[in-house]
Amino acid sequence: MPEPTPATGALQKSSVLVTGATGNLGREVTARLRAQDARVRALARRRTGPVPGVESVTGDLTDPAAARAALAGIDTVFLVWPLLDAAHAHGLVEVLTETAPRVLYVSSAAIDDTADRQSDPIVQVHADMEALLHDAGLRTVVLRSDTLAANTRGWASQIRAGDVVAGPDIARTAVVDERDVADAAVAAVLGRQEREPDHGPYVLTGPDLLGRADQVDLLGAALRRPLRFEAVPAELARARMLADGRPEELVEALIAASLHRPESRRVTDHVERLTGRPSGTFARWAVDRAAEFS
Repeated sequence: MPEPTPATGALQKSSVLVTGATGNLGREVTARLRAQDARVRALARRRTGPVPGVESVTGDLTDPAAARAALAGIDTVFLVWPLLDAAHAHGLVEVLTETAPRVLYVSSAAIDDTADRQSDPIVQVHADMEALLHDAGLRTVVLRSDTLAANTRGWASQIRAGDVVAGPDIARTAVVDERDVADAAVAAVLGRQEREPDHGPYVLTGPDLLGRADQVDLLGAALRRPLRFEAVPAELARARMLADGRPEELVEALIAASLHRPESRRVTDHVERLTGRPSGTFARWAVDRAAEFS
């Protein structure tokens, strides 16, 4: 929440460091913070072109010196952890403890709080990061996001080339529009939530349980084309992803998720709690993004 300046009593702008600023979610968060007149610093691992009204910095979250420089003068961090191992986050957490910003951490709705180990490496690293931030005593708000609708952008080349989307299947889940997650994140960053615990975790979902075949059908409806999903066995999917040049660690994590992540039947109203409106449907997302698949 912005604080009044001692001299004038006027509200200072919130100063927010957005990590993962070039990603599907980070871009949406950055745009919304600027629209709310927040002071935004965008952190990316590679140099990017200038964005009006945004201070861009290049650095790696695993480098404490770079993290310390990026956090100078920042009161809130929108944190997306980019690695599959939380061990590399200890240096960052030490810097966060020194600089003491509020931390908004984007986690996974697939976390099972009753399990000793999570279903796959992607969910496990989120659980480990939550524990690390909590144990450090940081002022943390946790947003557990379900599968982002934007992940289907990875199918764009297949859809442009034909009517079949082939890949590893995964259990159904309440796919959520990344724009809704961004709206919820900005509401939490700017302290707009009412009568809600400040720390979360908020579990952000869409309104419908969808498998990959369902998503492909809805994309087909938006494009007015008869698309279909073709599930690929794990070994073939692994070989194809490795041949495409994806890192082996990521490929193994994606295969583990497809094999072991259980179906989620959980649909929440947490987007509405934070934003004041219900989450949108994947069908609406597909219509809005149809040009990206044409």
